[in-house]
Amino acid sequence: MKVEVLYVAECPSHGAAVKLVREVLAAQGVEAEIQEVLVKDGEMASELRFSGSPTIRINGRDVAGEPEEARSSALSCRLYSGSKQAGLPPPEMVQRAVLEARLGRRR
Repeated sequence: MKVEVLYVAECPSHGAAVKLVREVLAAQGVEAEIQEVLVKDGEMASELRFSGSPTIRINGRDVAGEPEEARSSALSCRLYSGSKQAGLPPPEMVQRAVLEARLGRRR
């Protein structure tokens, strides 16, 4: 399983996002290395289809599940709808993405 946390250098939620992903993986008994990807500039953001910081991807798919055509790249903080913690997706969103990746499902 490929797990990525994409972020900008000034992101206050980067560390908490990595911690959240680690906790979800551990709870589901999944061993996976978390790649932390520093998005350095607008060109890199565009190439990666970076949706804001932090962006969590499981097997290349954003845990928020936005359709690709709706994404725009942004070198800014990201907000997740339905989250109780600013800058982080709800844990259930990450859990669902990990489970779907384990089952080979696509959204």
